[in-house]
Amino acid sequence: MDKATEMGKTSTLNSVQLFFGTSASTIIQAVGAIVLGIFILPGDYGLYVVALIPMATLTLFQDWGVSSALVRYCAKYRATNEGVEQRKVIIAGLIFLAATGLVLTVVSLLLANFFATTIYHKPASAFLITIASVTILSGATVSGIASVFTGFEQMKLNSYLLISSAVVYSLLAPLLVYFGYGAIGAIIGYTSASVVQVVIALILLYFFLFRKLPRSKTNKSEIVQTLKSLLHYGVPLGIGSIVSGLGSPVFSFLMASYVSEVMIGNYKIASNFTLLLGFLTGPITTVLFPAFSKLDPRKERNLLKTVFASSVKYTVLFVIPATLAMIVLAKPLIGTIYGSKWSDAPSFLTYSVVYNLLSLFGWRSMGSFLPAMGETKLLLKLSVLTLIISIPVAFLLVPSLGIIGIIIGTPAAALPSTFIALYLIWKHYGAKADFVGSAKIFLASALATGTVYLFLIFFNSAYWVLLTFGSILFLAVYLISAPLVGAINQSDVNSLRTMFSNSGIISRLFEIPLKIIEKLLQKRNSQDTAKRQ
Repeated sequence: MDKATEMGKTSTLNSVQLFFGTSASTIIQAVGAIVLGIFILPGDYGLYVVALIPMATLTLFQDWGVSSALVRYCAKYRATNEGVEQRKVIIAGLIFLAATGLVLTVVSLLLANFFATTIYHKPASAFLITIASVTILSGATVSGIASVFTGFEQMKLNSYLLISSAVVYSLLAPLLVYFGYGAIGAIIGYTSASVVQVVIALILLYFFLFRKLPRSKTNKSEIVQTLKSLLHYGVPLGIGSIVSGLGSPVFSFLMASYVSEVMIGNYKIASNFTLLLGFLTGPITTVLFPAFSKLDPRKERNLLKTVFASSVKYTVLFVIPATLAMIVLAKPLIGTIYGSKWSDAPSFLTYSVVYNLLSLFGWRSMGSFLPAMGETKLLLKLSVLTLIISIPVAFLLVPSLGIIGIIIGTPAAALPSTFIALYLIWKHYGAKADFVGSAKIFLASALATGTVYLFLIFFNSAYWVLLTFGSILFLAVYLISAPLVGAINQSDVNSLRTMFSNSGIISRLFEIPLKIIEKLLQKRNSQDTAKRQ
């Protein structure tokens, strides 16, 4: 078995393991969010969202690229069987993240009242911000441990973290809201989930990984030296993340100042449904980083190009139809659950997921490729460009368009950096997406979308009926049109079957659509042969 196939199988197995965790946690969290959306008042939901903004903003300054460095160096030392170095990397990285998390938690506690009264002009959010501040410390520690799990390619451990957090949040937050605690109940549920998650993360880290590493005395100087290596790699990447991430708080602060709590609540409901795409995008993006990190661009250039192109194609094969299905079924989806309570959420959801179409050009793979190649300085420059564009775009669009300004402005500010990055990947590494293949996948997805759109126009029924039959119709048209337009061929079927061969029940379930596609391909090939004769 060649290296590309072996990497594909390993990455797919890890992706499936993370997919299980992401799927389970997202379903649990989605159910919790749905129940929460039923019980909570629109104004309280908006206040809950506003209270999380300071925490999310300060979290930008906790990492400094150390989490990415943990992934890279854990994967690197694991490949060379250097257990002692792995131990040093884990200790140094987690000490740094816990320390920055603690400092930022204190800062958030001290500034809670300032944010609530002076910035937001919403005094009721001060106490909520205080409670949410605890999640900065717990979140910093969990992010480091999750990065270690990713570096060791132990995605099932990350799945446990996701599921534990989702269970606590989905049980506690709706329950507290139901008993009348409103926004405070939602915040307590969110914070409790984070605290439980960090406890479980520490237990899993010790028993599954850390205690199995070679024992060695690690003194202070070795920790400092190891941390210097992590920061040398991570700081440019971290600064880039901070710079690019600063655009989001600008939009968020303007939202809190110019948009009503009710509209913010509708936006949050829409955002909850975008989590459904995390079933596909999250696991794929996570496993690509260690996969790309194993490749040497100087010695394995052709392999690098093959892996990049394949990662784009197989990402697009799942992400694009899922995105277009969510766009066309947004109203039945939200209406089935909430009726007309959140009337603006369907349009917000439609606009929010459009940015996933950038996956056609390699956007999802790009985010893992550049840091894996060590292109941290390039990422920093691109992040600066994104921030420079974000600030005027935010001040131009949010006060006038409200939530729509946020939905449009955030991806628009990142477009130049995205296409510059994709161009440089092609120029320096020769890696690019198969644009013809992407176009065919988009065509198959568009045919399914158009069919469902016509179905929704001509059939007037209950939301749940439209959602059920619309989903079935979309899947059927996509599975038929994809092989017919050449979006997927027999080679792709064989590759997907091989990559999913170690995936247990997923491989058996996945075999059903693969067999349908295979039969359609065989029929098409026989017809083409008959025409030529």
